This record gives sequence, structure tokens and C-alpha cells, in this order.
Amino acid sequence: MKIVVIGGTGLIGSKTVERLRKRGHDVIAASPNSGVNTITGEGLAEALSGAEVVLDLANSPSFEDKAVLEFFETSGHNLLAAEKLAGVKHHIALSVVGTERLQESGYFRGKLAQEKLIKASGIPYTIVHSTQFTEFLAGIVQSGTVGQTVRLSPAYIQPIVSDDVADVMADVALAPPANATIEISGPERARLSELVARYLKAMKDPRTVEADAEAKYFGARLNDQSLVSDNNPRLGSITFEQWFAKSAQPK
Repeated sequence: MKIVVIGGTGLIGSKTVERLRKRGHDVIAASPNSGVNTITGEGLAEALSGAEVVLDLANSPSFEDKAVLEFFETSGHNLLAAEKLAGVKHHIALSVVGTERLQESGYFRGKLAQEKLIKASGIPYTIVHSTQFTEFLAGIVQSGTVGQTVRLSPAYIQPIVSDDVADVMADVALAPPANATIEISGPERARLSELVARYLKAMKDPRTVEADAEAKYFGARLNDQSLVSDNNPRLGSITFEQWFAKSAQPK
């Protein structure tokens, strides 16, 4: 089966491509560097010719509100139009648990716009809502840092490691379209401020964490339901400690 992975050279994309190739499929890792650009439309028709499945794992290069919305709307329009012409049978997109609950944030407004385009396209689809990637902890730290203090919400988070996400995306690519949203989550639930404190301690980072219920997460105020799934998610197997031991030792 020919499968096209948009964003196929990124964190999740590269791992998903590897898994699908190991299962014997013809996989194109599509990205602007490979001549496939969903914003300009360059290379889309050629890449999608003969493809049965498309996974959209691309992410906006900017988190600025207007730029994010433009990216997901333009990319979504171009990709779905090209898929219709190519006769693609299954469109898969990776999105975020809590997208519809976090509309204060420009990023999540962009993701919701992307999801609406998919549902209205007429192409059979599966949307995968994932909790935050464990690998994103460093970015969360930076977003909340002022001086030597990291101000973060104490709301619950249930991060999932990218290897577990890629396993799911490969499985979904080989399954029939759900024509629905499914959810995936990490195996452990913890308070964001407490998990980041554990992460900084393990990294031997001297910054301290201050729990603040008013601290915004990329523009959105959180509560205990914002970033976690109670909708019978498929759970990853890799814990924070296992991930840290393998992937995130202090330099």
C-alpha cells in the first residue's frame, strides 16, 4: 500500500515512516525539504498519485495566533483538495486532546479549524487526539520561565512519549477509517507543575517551579480536565522515568 506522511521528517513523522516501512509498505516521507509543500501546493499531486492513505503530521512553524490559523487552514485546504483528486481513501490527522476546550489559545483554534475541514471534506478520516508529548517538557519549561522561576498551572497532564504515538499512528494507517476522533494518552497522570519540577530536578536544572492556577498554557487557562482524556483513550506504555533514563539525561 502506498502511504504518504506529511511532516514525515519530524519527530512523530520519522518514527511513523520507519514503522510503516518495516511492515512492507511504500511510504513517502513528505516535507518541504523533499519538494512537497502543503502551503504552496508544490509537489502534492505527484506525491499523492496512487496513494491510498495520507497521514498529516505537519505542525505550524509559528505559534503566533494568526500564523497558526493560516497554516492549518491553508495546508488543510490544499492537502484535502489534492487528496480528492488523487482518490485517497483515508485521511489521518494528529491533533491534541483538549483542542475544543482550549479555544483561548490561538494554536488550538488553528487545530480546531483543521479538524473542521477534515470532517467537511467527504474523505473518510480518522483524527487522533493525543495528550502532550513527553519530549515537549523542555518547551513547556521555556514557556513558563521568568528569571529562575517557572510558573505553571497545577492542572493535570498525562504526557505520552513519541515512540508510543508513532506506534498508534502506524496502526491507524493500516486500519479502516474510523470517521471519528480517537484519543491516546500516556500511562501516568500528574500535575503539570509537579511533573516539571521532577523533570528539572532530574536534569539538574537549578530553576524552581511555582504552581499558579492562573498561569496560562500557550495562551489558555487550564483546569484538571483540560489536557487529559477520560474518553477511554489508548494508553502508551512508556513512563516518564523510562523515557528520561533512555532519552533525556542532563548534558
